[in-house]
Amino acid sequence: MKPRAILSLCIVLAAGAWASLPAAAQSAPSDPSVLTLDRIFGSREFATERFGPARWMRDGESYSTLERSPAVKGGRDLALYRAADGSRTVLVPADKLVPPGASDPLSVEDYSWSPDSRVLIVFTNSRRVWRQNTRGDYWTYEIGSGRLSRLGRDFAPSSLMFAKLSPDGTRAAYVAANDIYVERLATGEVRRLTFDGGPETINGTSDWVNEEEFGIRDGFRWSPDGTAIAFWRFETSGVPLFSMIDNTGALYPQVTRFPYPKAGQKNSAVRLGVVRTSGGYPTWIQAPGDPRETYIPRMDWAGSSREIIFQHLNRRQNTNTVMIAEAVSGAVRTVFIDRDEAWVETMDDFVWLGGRKTLLWLSERDGWRHAYTVPRDGGEAGLITPGQYDVISLDAVDEAAGLLYVTASPDDATGRFLYRVRLDGRGKPERIGPAAARGVRRYDISPSGRWAFHTSSRLDEPPVTELVRLPQGEAVRTLAGNEALKAKVGDLRRKRVEFLRLDIGIGVQVDAWRMLPPDFDPARKYPLLVYVYGEPAGQTVQDAWGGNGYLWHLMLAQRGTIVASFDNRGTPAPRGRAWRKSIYGQVGILASADQAAAVRAAIAAWPFVDPDRIGIWGWSGGGSMTLNALFRHPDLYKAGISVASVPDQRYYDSIYQERYMGLPQDNPDGFRDGSPITFAKQLRGKLLLVHGTGDDNVHYQGFEALVDELVAAGRPFRMLSYPNRSHGIFEGRGTTLHLYNAFTDFLAEALPPGSR
Repeated sequence: MKPRAILSLCIVLAAGAWASLPAAAQSAPSDPSVLTLDRIFGSREFATERFGPARWMRDGESYSTLERSPAVKGGRDLALYRAADGSRTVLVPADKLVPPGASDPLSVEDYSWSPDSRVLIVFTNSRRVWRQNTRGDYWTYEIGSGRLSRLGRDFAPSSLMFAKLSPDGTRAAYVAANDIYVERLATGEVRRLTFDGGPETINGTSDWVNEEEFGIRDGFRWSPDGTAIAFWRFETSGVPLFSMIDNTGALYPQVTRFPYPKAGQKNSAVRLGVVRTSGGYPTWIQAPGDPRETYIPRMDWAGSSREIIFQHLNRRQNTNTVMIAEAVSGAVRTVFIDRDEAWVETMDDFVWLGGRKTLLWLSERDGWRHAYTVPRDGGEAGLITPGQYDVISLDAVDEAAGLLYVTASPDDATGRFLYRVRLDGRGKPERIGPAAARGVRRYDISPSGRWAFHTSSRLDEPPVTELVRLPQGEAVRTLAGNEALKAKVGDLRRKRVEFLRLDIGIGVQVDAWRMLPPDFDPARKYPLLVYVYGEPAGQTVQDAWGGNGYLWHLMLAQRGTIVASFDNRGTPAPRGRAWRKSIYGQVGILASADQAAAVRAAIAAWPFVDPDRIGIWGWSGGGSMTLNALFRHPDLYKAGISVASVPDQRYYDSIYQERYMGLPQDNPDGFRDGSPITFAKQLRGKLLLVHGTGDDNVHYQGFEALVDELVAAGRPFRMLSYPNRSHGIFEGRGTTLHLYNAFTDFLAEALPPGSR
């Protein structure tokens, strides 16, 4: 049944509705230049070769990496390479990682070294906790003795979190059941350091919202001398509980409930504590303000075992105060305050200079995101990257040479490049690597500052990872070339993706890319499908390898659709503070207006676009933007696919939504007018709504609220629910292939491909 057949009905498509798919969607043609869904999502034909995981060693002149073992089936050796000459030594053969009584070696999911590189710690047998696999088993391997031991042998399998070695490599600390423990490697003796962990008290890790929005997962830090541990503590009592129902896991439905503060609701109380590894009561850091109305997004030891440094945000997130606390007394003092009328960004790491007398900081205080030096004892911040460009990240410091390495892209917001600047603020930024190179280039720089792993790619060009020598950035050897994948992609029928800027009026130009059909004829007209995100958390117009998403868009182009993407104001592009923060208090309003203006500009500038066949699709914030596009501009968009969207901003979490919108009670008009559900009754185009019922991030509740609104307004649409799938809708055999079959089938009907 099609929506146009019965205009007053919602067409509900259950998960099996696309089980019988057109032959074109299922069959794989013999022509290797033609893409199919099975090739993209049903096989590993376009899998990417990856390097690592690799770790720079402490000397900065060598690195370790995992490699397939020639001697042990399914095993991987841990090899050491000298950067200068490529000489190789196997540090830990796979057969040394076979547990007692087992026949197979550990499956190494991650690993780290003690500071002296004598003890290896391996993470394996992991289990998912919300977004990531952060609970599992940890094993230690001692290079000298060859002893392999599992940490926390008295705990259930796959129950430890964030185990890491002490500075002297003799002990490991970890979290189990929301408490912190320390274990001595030589004897297996375990000491419990916190005793109040439970469902409402979390020590050493995070609650849901702080994990999701600030990335706080590993929630404790060893002191430099190994005598104490600093840690986060979250008290979730009083935070409203959200419920998710699993209807398919057992005979009767099972309910999962967890604290989830929506915008304007009560947050967890956050505190920092310091506990001696010999035991005793914690010392609590005396951070100011109500612990439920403030955040502590980052914390670490301040260069010694006497002081803790942390970032302290107010609830509106427009003031970030850097504070140093005494570990013994908990007394605090302010080092630096960063403010903004909209919001301030947190710094991921504390980077020190001058024997830890000066802190490096990124701030937008002059209208651009620049690097500053901040005196540890207080005083004025000193600008070291002047100019009208944004510093995207701080990558490394070479104090001996007086150099700071940063990622920036002053002339092209779609790229990422490495620059070196002088720490004294003089001179111009110098770009590292080939001057004519395009795309996104990422660097992992060694502690010595003489070497880096460099990965480069473009949207339609798979990544290449090389070892490069600094400061010039010349390639020394290839670590992962992806030659086979590059050949496969190169053999596809395609036109290269074009990057451009579109003038949308009122003095605004937006970055864009477009993908034309391989047999494109400018004298004919084609449908246009826009891929959108548009919120402050992501940028779609970035020239980095697009993976399966790029291949699916290319498949649509091969079938006769132009695919494009536009970055509206408010996306996190390196185009200055005013660009990024123009959307404050009006998420969904300005951005969707920019998107519509970009489509109209494209229609005017590209005469081969059929204005009667304009579609849009997006995921998460892009799903919300798709809804805003269809509902606010029904004359422009004829079809849309909205995946895992937030129809009502009041339903999303406190940290994210309040950062960009303020509190609901302070901005009721913005929350109402920025939410697509407010305009649902204006829908005229064809809409496919998709959501996972087990989405702990963007809840199925919002999906159902929108369905109710559309039904009440008599608007026809289609919906597709995936039982127990999370925000990524990937769990379960065949899910991804089924999902993209559904997308493709819907577009074939709602936005017919081909030229006219």
